Amino acid sequence: MKKATIKILVLGLLLAASCKPALKVSSDYDRSANFSQYKTFTLYYLVTNRHVSELNEERIWNSLRAEMIKKGYREDNRNPDLVVNAVSVVKNRKAVSANSSAYGYGGAYRPYRYWGGGMVSGTTTFQTSNYKEGSLMIDVVDARKDRLVWQGTGNAEFEKQPKNPDVAISNAVNKILSSFPQGDATAIK
Repeated sequence: MKKATIKILVLGLLLAASCKPALKVSSDYDRSANFSQYKTFTLYYLVTNRHVSELNEERIWNSLRAEMIKKGYREDNRNPDLVVNAVSVVKNRKAVSANSSAYGYGGAYRPYRYWGGGMVSGTTTFQTSNYKEGSLMIDVVDARKDRLVWQGTGNAEFEKQPKNPDVAISNAVNKILSSFPQGDATAIK
């Protein structure tokens, strides 16, 4: 009896987790960059389209700042090693799906002739659903060389605003920056 209860709980957790929007993350970096030389950063500019609220813009900035500090970088707005820039885009999308049901009989086709007539009947129904597609791109630029050294992107589809946008945005920024190299702000003299 206990095994059945545990299986039901695990199945419920898996189903609940599968309902969350999946954030697809990718990153790229300049292989010639020496990331150990970078100790400080500044936040530069957030580009958004009009579908991103000012509240979410602020959440993105706060999350970027917190993640960079957690990774061992110190914020320095006067003489930074790195400039962190972000671009956020939300687009309204529409999905269309079709469901067909057909029944009847038909003829057979051979390379040399067609056998029989046929009758096929059925219906096709179409359904549309609206959703949003969101992207957050984070660029990290070497401030002295004015050159892009790292870029991370997160994309997700969602139907409505998350219940707790602070946590959702923080988790997204954390996941995007997960492959960004660790810093050592303690090494600054």
